[in-house]
Amino acid sequence: MPVNAIGAEQLSGIEEETDIYEAFAPHVDTTNISVITDTPPGKKPNLKTFQDVQYMLQQGKKRETKLVLRENSWPTNSPIRSQLWPALCAQHHVGKSMLDGFYWDMVNQVFGTTELPEKPIMLPPFVDTIHCLPYHLTRKGRAVADRVVSVLGYACPDITFSPTLYPITSILLHFMSEEECYHCMASLVTPKEKVFITQTKLLYEVTWKTVMQIAKKHAKSAFNYLSSMCNGQKPESIYMDWCWWILGGLPFPHLVRVMDCFFHEGIKVFYRVSLAILILFHKHVTVNNADWDADTIKNDIDNALPKFCKSIPVSPAKLLRTAFSIRALSSTYISRVFLKTEMLLKSKSVLSGPKQMVRSRSSDNLPTSQSQINVQMMSHTLTIREVSFPFTILFTLWSWLPVRITMYQPVLLYTTEEHGCSLTTFYVRVEQHEPTLLMIKTCNNEVFGAYCSSRWYERNLKDDRGQRQAYFGTGETFLFSLYPERAKYPWVGIEGDTGLGHASELFMAADSKMITIGGGEGQAIWMDENIRFGKTDRCQTFNNPPLCASGDFEIRVLEVYGFVGA
Repeated sequence: MPVNAIGAEQLSGIEEETDIYEAFAPHVDTTNISVITDTPPGKKPNLKTFQDVQYMLQQGKKRETKLVLRENSWPTNSPIRSQLWPALCAQHHVGKSMLDGFYWDMVNQVFGTTELPEKPIMLPPFVDTIHCLPYHLTRKGRAVADRVVSVLGYACPDITFSPTLYPITSILLHFMSEEECYHCMASLVTPKEKVFITQTKLLYEVTWKTVMQIAKKHAKSAFNYLSSMCNGQKPESIYMDWCWWILGGLPFPHLVRVMDCFFHEGIKVFYRVSLAILILFHKHVTVNNADWDADTIKNDIDNALPKFCKSIPVSPAKLLRTAFSIRALSSTYISRVFLKTEMLLKSKSVLSGPKQMVRSRSSDNLPTSQSQINVQMMSHTLTIREVSFPFTILFTLWSWLPVRITMYQPVLLYTTEEHGCSLTTFYVRVEQHEPTLLMIKTCNNEVFGAYCSSRWYERNLKDDRGQRQAYFGTGETFLFSLYPERAKYPWVGIEGDTGLGHASELFMAADSKMITIGGGEGQAIWMDENIRFGKTDRCQTFNNPPLCASGDFEIRVLEVYGFVGA
């Protein structure tokens, strides 16, 4: 219903001094924004104020905040969101807060001016124009959204595929300034604890497959009904566009209420709402057969849910109640399904043979923008540093790591400088971590090492016959040299060659007397129990040259890094 047609009794839930033109940013066309209130006419709702929510955030009361956001049906035009949404996004920010003017400096850097260009802005390659939903933004508002997304792409060059990024930017711009919107989006693309916006094709695929998996269990009747309507085609096609049920299908008042919860709780809100849509759809079509006959659904099954969402027959409050009343759908369970699905997709590229290597499905799945921060953090703890060992070398090393690992923060687990030269201490501090990054600096200033894919604790595991296994690890293990030459030496089986023999799978070995990486006609890296002397030779596992000129070396520093959360 247009705003100018809303009767006074329908605005009963809105504060008297609130004007719709004050609630929205100047670059919003309010003409077609409907205001829905879930409060009976004549009854004033007891809604929390921003100060109430801010106090809970400051006190760290996350659960109480979550319940308030779920239950308080602020009208679409409530001015609370101009303060609430930035505060909710800010709590997820990683690193130092951005200074005032930071965004405009970036705009100047990218465009050479802060004036809004007259010509269309070239959007980053991770944006598909079909995902550029403007909602109620004016022409200027759409240009502002383009600029925010472009600057974000410049600041986060590692985002490769992110269909939800543009529409979420558009929604934020309805309630805040351009600069505030950028700060919010910057917080949502690099959070530590929660996922908000997927940034690779792989992870987007993981999300829709996760929805399909949890729907099988928690919206079983709807899942089975839709599967039966698929006319022989696989039901996967229904779920591929799951996030567009919400971002592209729901009426704006419903979407705004969903976002109230999303900015606090993350993508799990979208998962719950998508299941609620499935449940409500199934209930509606089985009751209203005249409107939704089976043949109509079968003939256009892919559009059935988006069409239902556009005219969803329940209020925003009812939608959220349905979403959050789904029993036994815990965050832990969703995370477990997500991780299992991610691993399953990655394993499609697993190489055959007893030693499996999990590889990313796509070489363009680059790490998130957090990687630059992670490299900087590593550089601060690194004692293996000389004038001849510039910071850029660390970026080279980072680019060699598996993509998923670059998302995690490196932490120094062991250094001979601080923890002494003892293999026993090495195992105590390192053995339970997976993966680890070993870096050696010799007394001749050579720098080399290895990325070790498995826990060093596996040296203690026994095979089926009760024998302690000599070698362990997987094909993700690789060697590298950083100084005087930069080179990566991956596993020889990385291209899927067969018939390489047992010697090509000797990744890691260790006992109380030594550590070995690589084997077969030589050892790529061997270190003694005192972590003082070592040797390096060509080996069949990595087909590497010796990693230092003389072959034998004396260790000046050994450092081992783990990755928080990996």
